Amino acid sequence: MKKILAKVVFLVLISTSFISCSGGSDEETVVRDPKLDAKYSYISEEEQVMKLINDHRASIGLNRLQVVDYISFVSEEHDNYMISTGTISHNFFQDRYEKIVEGLGAKTVGENLACNYSSAESVVNAWLNSESHKVNLEGDYTHFGISIRANAEGKKYYTNIFMKK
Repeated sequence: MKKILAKVVFLVLISTSFISCSGGSDEETVVRDPKLDAKYSYISEEEQVMKLINDHRASIGLNRLQVVDYISFVSEEHDNYMISTGTISHNFFQDRYEKIVEGLGAKTVGENLACNYSSAESVVNAWLNSESHKVNLEGDYTHFGISIRANAEGKKYYTNIFMKK
């Protein structure tokens, strides 16, 4: 009887050790960007730029773009980067692209940058007068976001990102 009981206890111990000591998972833990759910606070000039872009698009028969706060947060991060380096650049666009694709399910992403314009009208006019920037303003997009930030001397940096969902 003791031998049977010992075998049963041994089998129970062995089976519970297999159950409780499972190996790690191949699945990667995904951390959701908290900015996906955050509300962006737009300044007046940012709202004006978005209105001017949408008014232009409507005037030529294109859809108005929907504002997405997350895209504006991503734009703001890039403005802060450009301010920190003192340059205007599309550096790390691939990172911004991937954030928007992964976070929002975008199919296409485009970007316009500008620096040192004094008003919403002047920056939008500059983009419309530049063939490569105009392509984005009039592109096959559905959503957008913008950020305008100034450095310590008041020089403004503009990042306007477009996406198609």
